[in-house]
Amino acid sequence: MRTIGHLIGGAEVVDAAGRFAPVWNPATGEQQARVALASPEQVRAAVGAARAAAPGWRATPLGRRAEVMFRFRDLLDAGRKEVARLLTAEHGKTLDDALGEIARGLENVEFACGAPHLLRGGYSEQVSAGVDVHEVRQPLGVVAGITPFNFPAMVPLWMLANALVCGNAFVLKPSERDPSPALFLAELLGRAGLPDGVLNVVQGDKVAVDALLDHPDVAAVSFVGSTPIARYVYERATAAGKRVQALGGAKNHLVVLPDAEIAAAADAAVSAAYGSAGERCMAVSVVVAVGEVADPLVEAIATRVRGIRVGPGYDDASEMGPLITAAHRGRVAGYLDIATAQGASVVVDGRADPATSGPGFFLGPSLVDHVRPTSAVYTDEIFGPVLAVVRVATYDEALRLIEDNPYGNGAAIFTRDGGAARRFTAEVEAGMVGVNVAIPVPVAYYSFGGWKGSLFGDLHMYGPDGIRFYTRTKVVTSRWPDPTTSSVDLGFPRTR
Repeated sequence: MRTIGHLIGGAEVVDAAGRFAPVWNPATGEQQARVALASPEQVRAAVGAARAAAPGWRATPLGRRAEVMFRFRDLLDAGRKEVARLLTAEHGKTLDDALGEIARGLENVEFACGAPHLLRGGYSEQVSAGVDVHEVRQPLGVVAGITPFNFPAMVPLWMLANALVCGNAFVLKPSERDPSPALFLAELLGRAGLPDGVLNVVQGDKVAVDALLDHPDVAAVSFVGSTPIARYVYERATAAGKRVQALGGAKNHLVVLPDAEIAAAADAAVSAAYGSAGERCMAVSVVVAVGEVADPLVEAIATRVRGIRVGPGYDDASEMGPLITAAHRGRVAGYLDIATAQGASVVVDGRADPATSGPGFFLGPSLVDHVRPTSAVYTDEIFGPVLAVVRVATYDEALRLIEDNPYGNGAAIFTRDGGAARRFTAEVEAGMVGVNVAIPVPVAYYSFGGWKGSLFGDLHMYGPDGIRFYTRTKVVTSRWPDPTTSSVDLGFPRTR
């Protein structure tokens, strides 16, 4: 059986005597490979390789670093289909969805190509008599990224593109459920001219995560995953003196007002809820139907849900693939029984989808109506193809529902009323907001991140915040006076 290992100092490392985890084919339910789980010693070796490579990479001219990123961008663009096949084989998402993931990841690489402008400092002349001040951005050194299974190519690109072009060395710990895309990205970066050791990949589980969080040479950690683990990563890493950005879970609401175009709202809700089998942190998991829009909206959504074609991701006819593991499939399906027990109505039951009768970790799209805010279907991050509908009477009630939710990743409103939309964008407690846009993921030259329990740390992911996160500013105050004017002055420095 194929074994997937680590990349440390430019060399492939597979420990035949170590620990391993299965890598499944979600479409067939069969184990297709095993992945080596890094020991603390291997994590230390990866950090050591990064530390050794960091000074040389930092000293590399900024234009040369940008040139490597330009070459990487072209290689990734040319290899889109190969990366997409890896994503589909290990995650299960459709090829079309995988290609979309790569396209959004490429945006982040293209943003990083602008490093000569992004890292430009500032200069102020004559702030005091003969005194000038300038500011520069410098890399942190060795930084680490811990990424989730749902976007095994895009989320690493959120992190490593900016981190590397800023002059840092990077240690990536991808999800052990779909580990191959990270190694392929590293291979492309090597072909683009990135020196050995500047990027290292360690596969693993909590053992590897803890080793990174505790290592004194890791200056910063980026994380994307569930809220409990994001909180754990933040608390443990900051206790060790590290800079941390930890993105957690979500319960994204789509508010539909009575004046909304029902067909457009239903199309958007279905697209946002069931794409990638609902395994997206920005997936819409709750539709908040306001007033009399509820009945026709639920009917329109149900009609569309029943027409979704579920099947293997590599089949062009499939619109939605399987879930990542059998255990996760069982967990998500269990919420349909919980919904019924807690008084909701299962309008479309994904367990009855024909795809579930064959091999693989399939669950059809499900729609649950009359969900109460106290129900587990509403309160929990299900992370699967289950869309809940909560009915409310007014806009204010819809807004309170979002305010009271512990998550604050994304929220959207569908309406034809500009005043209502403007009020919503100003009042809603969420970091990313959509107006007639169901998945308001920012483009790469803005930054991605939520509020409340969806983010731990002060800076969001990628974009301008990504540059700020992977650098620190240094302010230099200098004087080159005429030696004949020099004198001793014990007073506090003045600028006037």
